[in-house]
Amino acid sequence: MSLLRRLRTFVSVYYAYMLEYRAEIVLWMLAGILPFILMAVWMTAASQHDYGISPVEFARYYLAVFVTHQLIAVWVIWEFEEDVLYGHLSHYLLQPMDPIWRYVSTHLAERLSRLPFLAALILLFFLLYPKALWIPSLTDVLLFLLVVHLAFATRFLIQYSLAMLAFWMERVVAFEDLHFLVFLFLSGYVAPLKLFPEAVREFVLWTPFPYMINFPVNILLGKEVDLARGVGVMAMWFVAALIINRFLWRLGLKRYSAMGA
Repeated sequence: MSLLRRLRTFVSVYYAYMLEYRAEIVLWMLAGILPFILMAVWMTAASQHDYGISPVEFARYYLAVFVTHQLIAVWVIWEFEEDVLYGHLSHYLLQPMDPIWRYVSTHLAERLSRLPFLAALILLFFLLYPKALWIPSLTDVLLFLLVVHLAFATRFLIQYSLAMLAFWMERVVAFEDLHFLVFLFLSGYVAPLKLFPEAVREFVLWTPFPYMINFPVNILLGKEVDLARGVGVMAMWFVAALIINRFLWRLGLKRYSAMGA
């Protein structure tokens, strides 16, 4: 069976599994309402001060942030840590397929199960705030989907690389907590990068974080972006994360076997 067929089978199985927990998925999505809280704060501030961004633009920006973050959500570090600690990884290693594809499949299936609820929340948002309604062009939507998938892959590999530390220590999610704090402030999640000082913004643009939120958001909003630089920097971090991940995976497997797990 080819890799693509195996992946499709995994996704279909995990999608059926996710549908059994629809209520939990809705709660996960509602737990990510921070962008709407930030939207209210920035809209109020924009009505009193000139930031070069209108209240309506802030509303659209944070709706796009919410949508983007739902599409790039990653939690593999929690799954992998548990699989290593409880020995589940041993069973996966007996299968003729790298366990990474199992984790990728769970993420893809969960994203598919979110789509109906995400569409409902977007519709509710526009019903409550019709001034923010905009219809992106087909080109922007297709480009957004392409970039957001690359952003997801990059974020997944970075977190999966952090998860490799579970071969050497018991609690690696603490590293993800620190990583997530950096992500919040440098990705454009808390505030648009346009509001950053120029020197800070130039530094941040060489990190992977703004290309996970700010970059795809601006594409969806039809803003002018440096597409070549954005895709290039993301590709650079993707390759770097892939190399580090495979290196740590090989080292970790030797230690995992030595521990008799």
